[in-house]
Amino acid sequence: MSGESKTISVSELKTKEIPFVRIEPSKGWVSIKLKELWEYRELLYFLAWRDIRIRYKQTVLGVAWAIIQPLFTMVVFSLFFGRLAKMPSDGIPYPIFSYAALVPWTFFANGLSQASNSLVSGANLIKKIYFPRLVMPIATVLSGVVDFLIAFIMLLAMMLYFGTVPTMNIVWLPLLLLLALVTSLGVSLWLSTMNVQFRDVRYAIPFLTQLWLFATPIAYPSSLLSEPWRTLYGINPMVGVVEGFRWALLGTDTAPGSIIIVSTLVALVLLISGALYFRRMEKTFADVV
Repeated sequence: MSGESKTISVSELKTKEIPFVRIEPSKGWVSIKLKELWEYRELLYFLAWRDIRIRYKQTVLGVAWAIIQPLFTMVVFSLFFGRLAKMPSDGIPYPIFSYAALVPWTFFANGLSQASNSLVSGANLIKKIYFPRLVMPIATVLSGVVDFLIAFIMLLAMMLYFGTVPTMNIVWLPLLLLLALVTSLGVSLWLSTMNVQFRDVRYAIPFLTQLWLFATPIAYPSSLLSEPWRTLYGINPMVGVVEGFRWALLGTDTAPGSIIIVSTLVALVLLISGALYFRRMEKTFADVV
């Protein structure tokens, strides 16, 4: 058989409907483009898996770090707030009272810290290829779910040790974790965008996280506040997450229904406004980062 080469004209190429994408800077406020984000879901998975591998690569303790951080913080809180300051804990042993709050808090704080710096740390990738930049902070926050699950197993072991049985309200935990994820991602979108323009933002993030820690009822219960202040306390979205976890797992009497409603609304506002601001400034990332 003899091979033959065939020349295809430009007009024939056009009729074959070859995909064509024009990349150009956006103008003004633009849509979030969720469809485009879905089309790059494989990249989202790859980046999340990459973050998980990097986090534990060449570490001595490996995944144990996911337990050590909230566990040691719980020990410090139990010593100073539980034993010395005699802080009330809604009738629950103080160690498990604080640890149940530190598990979702650590997930939120680590996601906030790492996702806020995701654009700067991934500058080489941003400059070389096109993809929805929203993928980077989303992947970083999602990678923290693995750490959360490891710390959560430790929480269940502690509950078994203290003889605490989860209530039927445990079915709400996935939604409460989703609320923590939305809050972390919403704030991260704001901070990661500003961090590209103003590099000193990364120095303010640890300070912001520390203030947020003490503004959240982790070392103390929200029941110290009377209504309507307790409900208004939900303006801090992590209040709804923390109190929701305690209610779902430990069966506290102070059902946080109104708090969770307020926290959810605030978290959604942070997420939507953060995504819109991110998309508006996205056209400058490759030039500035």
